[in-house]
Amino acid sequence: MLNSTLSYLVLGAYLHVGNLKYMCFMITAMLYLVIFSVNTSLIVVICINRSLHEPMYIFLCSLFVNELYGSTGLFPFLLVQILSDIHTVSASFCFLQIFCLHTYVCIEICNLAVMSYDRYLAICCPLQYNTRMTFKKAVIFIIVIWLYCVLMFLIMLSLNIRLTRCGNIINSLFCRNYLVVKLACSDTKVNHIYGLFGTVLAILVPLLPILFSYVKILKVCFSGSKQTRQKAVSTCTPHLASLLNFSFACCFEILQSRFDMSSVPSVLRIILSLYFLIIPPLLNPVMFGLQMSNILNTFKHVLCFKRTAYRRDKM
Repeated sequence: MLNSTLSYLVLGAYLHVGNLKYMCFMITAMLYLVIFSVNTSLIVVICINRSLHEPMYIFLCSLFVNELYGSTGLFPFLLVQILSDIHTVSASFCFLQIFCLHTYVCIEICNLAVMSYDRYLAICCPLQYNTRMTFKKAVIFIIVIWLYCVLMFLIMLSLNIRLTRCGNIINSLFCRNYLVVKLACSDTKVNHIYGLFGTVLAILVPLLPILFSYVKILKVCFSGSKQTRQKAVSTCTPHLASLLNFSFACCFEILQSRFDMSSVPSVLRIILSLYFLIIPPLLNPVMFGLQMSNILNTFKHVLCFKRTAYRRDKM
């Protein structure tokens, strides 16, 4: 099938589970509801409490917004596909989903990179922190991150759309750029070169400030006081856990897309392919929300206020 007549793609990774599809639908819907409600709640908490309008919490807010963005790019589509007997997607929507999921990954890594730099300044340069990392600078960082990732993957998408395709079946639960490019029967040399270049820009470049920040933090921890080490552990633990979790998720996704996984059980392949869009959006709000006492206290205050108002209305 040539690109001029390509109007839809077939997703070949869905299992025929019979009536179990309703149970799969309910589990998926519950996961999306939890991700949406928890991340939205924390965004609202950060926005309504002026004491949280600091760089650290602004970066967290951006992280939670990105979790919503990425999960919304997958879950509604996944719910429709689970109930459907014919697993097809229009070509235009497929390209939109590719753009959404790739920018989600890029923004997540870049956001974690900026957060690591913020922690470096707070721990290694505490006296200069308020001048080197202001609210205005934090907002500029976030705008640059989002624009950087959007522009990078707009170029990637434009290179993908121009290809002539001789097939329309991809072995996946959702649209992946690499698998859609593999359908092409025209020259994909430029796509592969830019794909490698884009991977370096999206993943390896953000890793540099992360490595720099944690090397500096470790030096301060080894040479500093017990109080400094405790501060470093308390502020860096959720960030490190989030970073490692998302790194594993990206590794799973690369393995799933680039290598033959036919020897791996189908259920495990499905879990691995969805890991980066389910586990980070679920765990990040929990890790950061429980670790950051200001967020937790504000969240409790909001809940208590709502309960008190409800009781007054009942009386």
